Amino acid sequence: MKLSSAVKPISYFKAHASEIIRQISGKRETLVITQNGEAKAVVQDIRQYEETQESLALLKMLALSGESMKEGKTRPVRESFRAVREQIKKEKAS
Repeated sequence: MKLSSAVKPISYFKAHASEIIRQISGKRETLVITQNGEAKAVVQDIRQYEETQESLALLKMLALSGESMKEGKTRPVRESFRAVREQIKKEKAS
């Protein structure tokens, strides 16, 4: 993404909103909206936004996993699967 072409003032966005939405959706681009010369908002294609959120969730899980490992909060895979199977049995019995 070229930031120079992806930054527009809010007045431009107001005047060309439907055109901008079509462009963003078609090309999966991101647009930075400025107000008084400062970046204030980002307009992004919904699919791109969802992908970004999924990526962030995965990164958070990785970070939490790393912290758990450092703290010694691990257990063998077989034990983990056994616990999951037991939980499933309990849920089916309920």
